[in-house]
Amino acid sequence: MSDSPAPVLHAVGLLKTHYGEGAPAHAVRGVDLCVRRGEFVAVTGPSGAGKSTLLHLLGGLQRPDGGSIRLDGVPTDSWSEARWAVERRKRIGIVFQFFNLVSNLSVADNVELPALLAGVPPRQARAGREELLAELGLAGKERSMPGELSGGEQQRVALARALVNHPPLLLADEPAGSLDSKGTREVMRLLSRFHRRGQTIVLVTHDARLASAADRVISFFDGRIADDAVLDGRPTRGTGISGVLELKD
Repeated sequence: MSDSPAPVLHAVGLLKTHYGEGAPAHAVRGVDLCVRRGEFVAVTGPSGAGKSTLLHLLGGLQRPDGGSIRLDGVPTDSWSEARWAVERRKRIGIVFQFFNLVSNLSVADNVELPALLAGVPPRQARAGREELLAELGLAGKERSMPGELSGGEQQRVALARALVNHPPLLLADEPAGSLDSKGTREVMRLLSRFHRRGQTIVLVTHDARLASAADRVISFFDGRIADDAVLDGRPTRGTGISGVLELKD
């Protein structure tokens, strides 16, 4: 038996079908995925490929129709919604395309809220918030409301909120999807910085620029993994993303 630590995230045979008007949409079709500590994995593919559904399954925001997910080796199959909510406060940070900030709370309160909900003492939560906002170039914006910030600033606040509890795993769903090129570069630079410090990241994006910041890129098509390649030129399966590989410095 191997003595290597359990993967941060291990999914086997994930299935998810959406039912609505028209034919059922098979968003995720039997996906196996293993993410080890410190990896930066980008999941790319066209709109409608099922990328965001996959991320939502991994973060417990949706329940799979089949298959299983383990976090740090712990099965999640029997977890309630409340248990998933606790894990998202402590072990899984999530960043969304449209920020999902609480509009009537200040920047400071948005960032501190997950820490307070996780039981962190207020003084410690405030210190964590101050450190993150300063690092993300948001010092002086603590009393601002989300609507007073640019899109790039709002996404940096969302990133601070996701990281305030130092979660082992960060899930990012199209974090630059509503940003201009400058905001995209900011997000790319920040994700790369936290990855260099050991943060495990799973990023869903259709943007090759963001994907190039990762050290592993998964191409997702029609609910399945089509390619899984390490960005040092040694593909682990398939060679269909060479165009993305060339973007890496």
